[in-house]
Amino acid sequence: MKETTSREKILKKIRKALLEKRDNPYPNLEDTSLYEEYAGFLDVLFAEQFTAVAGQFVFCESDIQLIENLLQLAEERKWRKIYCWEPKLQELLTTYEYPFYSTDTDFMQAEVGITLCESLIARNGSVLVSNGNAAGRRLSIYPNVHLVLAYTSQLVLDLKDGFKLLKEKYANHLPSMISNITGPSRTADIEKTLVLGAHGPKELFVFLMDDINL
Repeated sequence: MKETTSREKILKKIRKALLEKRDNPYPNLEDTSLYEEYAGFLDVLFAEQFTAVAGQFVFCESDIQLIENLLQLAEERKWRKIYCWEPKLQELLTTYEYPFYSTDTDFMQAEVGITLCESLIARNGSVLVSNGNAAGRRLSIYPNVHLVLAYTSQLVLDLKDGFKLLKEKYANHLPSMISNITGPSRTADIEKTLVLGAHGPKELFVFLMDDINL
């Protein structure tokens, strides 16, 4: 009975809130000049915001530099179980004979997942991903390390701009999973101690490549 009563109380509050319409106190917030100075430098803004939430940002001028950075990281961290399921990425890695797992063989031992993304949200340094590609849901969630390859053409200022790109790409067939990743997985629920990797990757890397000036 208590459970039903509590539920009714919550629903009553929700109904009341819906009936009490209020004006938006910040109707033009997105048009303010707060980020005007970054209008032409979304890469700088993204890098600053992304690193502020414990993300690791790497700018790559070419495919070769990307592979060199990946090789250096793998050697330093002693990564062996690196998974990549997206054809475009697989083609790039195969061109330079970079070793990776193309299937989910031994996926329970996966150390690194390499994926593409839908867009990069500069305002809060987040990465918009979906299951609309071959990487699906698992590759950006299960391995302890998530590596994202993104392009400068995918940089947008705000979340609404990221959803606009999604709409243009998928039209009325939006992916069933769309997630906005802001830094590595974290929680402070246990004794108010910050723990990284509680519900997902402990580390998040973004490798950004310029495809606008090519």
